[in-house]
Amino acid sequence: MMEPMNVPGPKARAWIERDGAVISPSYPRGYGLVVDRASGCHVWDVDGNCYLDFMAGIAVTSTGHSHPEVVKVIQEQAEKFLHISSDFYHPAWIELGERLNEIAPFKEAALSFMTNSGTESVEAAIKLARYHTGRMNFIGFTGAFHGRTMGSVTFTASKPKYHKGFYPLMNGVLHAPYPNPYRPILERKPGEDYGQTVVRYIEEEILGHVLPAEETAGILVESIQGEGGYIVPPEGFFPALRALCDKYGILLIVDEVQAGVGRTGKWWGIEHFGVEPDIITAAKGIASGLPLGACIARKSVMDWEQGAHGNTYGGNPLACVAALKTLELIRTQYMQNAAEVGQYILDALHELMARHPSIGDVRGKGLMIGVEFVKDRSGKEPAEALRDRIVDLAFQRGLLLLGCSKSTIRIAPPLSLTRQEADDGLAIFEEAITLAEKEA
Repeated sequence: MMEPMNVPGPKARAWIERDGAVISPSYPRGYGLVVDRASGCHVWDVDGNCYLDFMAGIAVTSTGHSHPEVVKVIQEQAEKFLHISSDFYHPAWIELGERLNEIAPFKEAALSFMTNSGTESVEAAIKLARYHTGRMNFIGFTGAFHGRTMGSVTFTASKPKYHKGFYPLMNGVLHAPYPNPYRPILERKPGEDYGQTVVRYIEEEILGHVLPAEETAGILVESIQGEGGYIVPPEGFFPALRALCDKYGILLIVDEVQAGVGRTGKWWGIEHFGVEPDIITAAKGIASGLPLGACIARKSVMDWEQGAHGNTYGGNPLACVAALKTLELIRTQYMQNAAEVGQYILDALHELMARHPSIGDVRGKGLMIGVEFVKDRSGKEPAEALRDRIVDLAFQRGLLLLGCSKSTIRIAPPLSLTRQEADDGLAIFEEAITLAEKEA
């Protein structure tokens, strides 16, 4: 057994105390990690403790922390200029748009609206969908997380606390159940996969009884659900959803903020399902940690007039050069690594599952992997306290993890993770599970 570290250490505790005096209490803090520096898949705190990172700043540091090639282009750009505003032009912004057009998950040419975050990308997609269609209403999904600004948080439905105290939210959004194969709540017809069942529910119950199809602008959905539990939908879901959107002239808007940019072993999560969306939203891993997002749409859809939408910092030159280098590194090295090391981890987790009855389900694509903990496998009751204890025990032993949903741990390391680093992390993970199970 590995000896636990005394964390947070004295310097970290002092910083945490100072934080409490001046920083908003609304920020959710996982545990007492106060970062001093980071490199690759490792993070050091202010007390000198070293951690292996299995969460990548919520799936953001895609090329690893402070990749030297990314740092170099940021430094070079910083010496030229830091900002000019979106009222003007600069080469890196245009080059990034060209690159996103090349990798967009649809055959039609793509136009991009650059933002600073995932929630801004979603807000842009919502506005664009209303503008393009002339319709007002939307369908989202339970378990979803799309951000916390007012439009995005209306679609967010992973925890009620995200809505508590903020009503009224944006009008015109109804939610359907996301097709969770491990926890289905709708009754399937013979021959249906559960994804097709959910789409039938949308057509028969939501469009059939509540929301006029001809007044529905878009359906907003994560290709693989993130905060909701790293849930991979059944194979039949997206083809059926695409057919439904085509039938009624509804835009299919796919949120790729967490699943996109190579994390699943493909550029976009939606590419695993053989379906072309109309709009996607991106952020997180797109610039290796610099604030950048994008709403990427078919050219025929992004038809709003000049001035209809804009921002000050969108297309920031530092973020754009970081994104260009990030996309190059993912294309040449890390997307394939994510597929291979991700499968290696999935195989290892299924072996680990056989030894630990608290693991109810293991799922994922590439390096977007969820491990769900339950009180017993037959009843599938979420083991939230056990999950939280595993995260804490892992932190004490030098592994950074994050939870999601009620009782899932997400494994979302930098896409540069090696097999040796995977083995090291999984050894700590299993030790934390063993200790937590004994305590329980």
